[in-house]
Amino acid sequence: MSTDRIKFSIVVPIYYNELNIPHTVPRLQSLQDLLPDCDLEFVFVDDGSKDRSLELLLEARAQDPRIKVIKLSRNFGSMSAIQAGLKYTTGDCVGIIAADLQDPPELFGEMIDHWKSGKKIVLGTRADREESFSQKLFSNTYYYLLEKLALKGYPKGGFDFLLIDRQVVKEVLQIQEKNTNVMSLIYWLGHDQVHIPYVRQERKLGKSRWTLAKKIKLFVDSFVSFSYAPIRFMSFIGFLTAALSILYGLFVVISTIFGIIELQGWTTIIALITFLLGIIMIMLGIIGEYLWRILDESRERPSYVVDQTFE
Repeated sequence: MSTDRIKFSIVVPIYYNELNIPHTVPRLQSLQDLLPDCDLEFVFVDDGSKDRSLELLLEARAQDPRIKVIKLSRNFGSMSAIQAGLKYTTGDCVGIIAADLQDPPELFGEMIDHWKSGKKIVLGTRADREESFSQKLFSNTYYYLLEKLALKGYPKGGFDFLLIDRQVVKEVLQIQEKNTNVMSLIYWLGHDQVHIPYVRQERKLGKSRWTLAKKIKLFVDSFVSFSYAPIRFMSFIGFLTAALSILYGLFVVISTIFGIIELQGWTTIIALITFLLGIIMIMLGIIGEYLWRILDESRERPSYVVDQTFE
C-alpha cells in the first residue's frame, strides 16, 4: 500500500439482517468510488443470528476479499459485537455503522475529510429521526438524562454512526470494560471531535431486534458506568425521607399533647411502613446493579466469544 493511501475499516454488527445484507454490502462497496484514495476493509460481526445472515455474508466474502466475517458463539449484544469488530480491524481509521441503512454510509466521505484535518473522533449525530413518537420519546429522554447526569455535552440526539482514529480503537480495546455503552465510552475518552448532524431514516427492511428490554439494559449500563447520580439520588432520598419522618413524628406528638388531633390507629403507621419499605427496595435494587457489575468484572469473563473468523 502506498504511503499516500489510507486504509479505512468499517465495522458492521449483524443480528437477523438477512433482508438488509443484499442491500448493505453493495452500498458499502460503492464507497470506493467516493473514497478513491482509500483501501477499504469491511468487518461484519455476526452476533449469533439464527437466520441466513452468516450464509449471505460468506457469499459476499467469496466475491470480495476485502470482507472479513467474525462469527460470535451466541448473541452477546450490539456493543460486544462492535468491540469484537474493532479488534479485527487494521485500518488507519475505523467507521462504525448499523446494517439496516438508517444511517447514510456516504457520510463517511465527509467524516474522512475531518479525520484528515486531525479530528480523532467524528460523530454522526441525529438532528432528527424518522421513527414513531414512542421511539423518539424514549431516545430523547435517555440522551437528555445522559447529558444532564453523566456525560456533559453529549449530543442531544445521540449517535452510533461514527468514525474514529486507530489510537481511539486501541484505547477502547485496552479498557476491556463489560456492560457498557461503547459509544459513550468513546465520547468519554475526550479526544478532539466534530459532530455532523443528519436525519436518521426509517427502517425499510426487516424488523428491528432492538427490544424494550435491550433499551432498558443500555439505559442502566450507561448510568451505572458513567455516572454516580443514582447513588447520589439514593442519599438524597434517604436524607429527605428521614427529615420528613422526624417532622411528621414531631407534628403527631405535639398535636396529640395539645389536643389538635386524635391519635389514630394503625392506618397511618402501615402507610408509612409500606412507603419506606418501597424506598428501601428501590435503593437495594440500585446498589444491586452496581454490585452485579463489580462481580461480573471480577470474574474476568470475556465480553464475547468468537466462534469462527473468515478473513
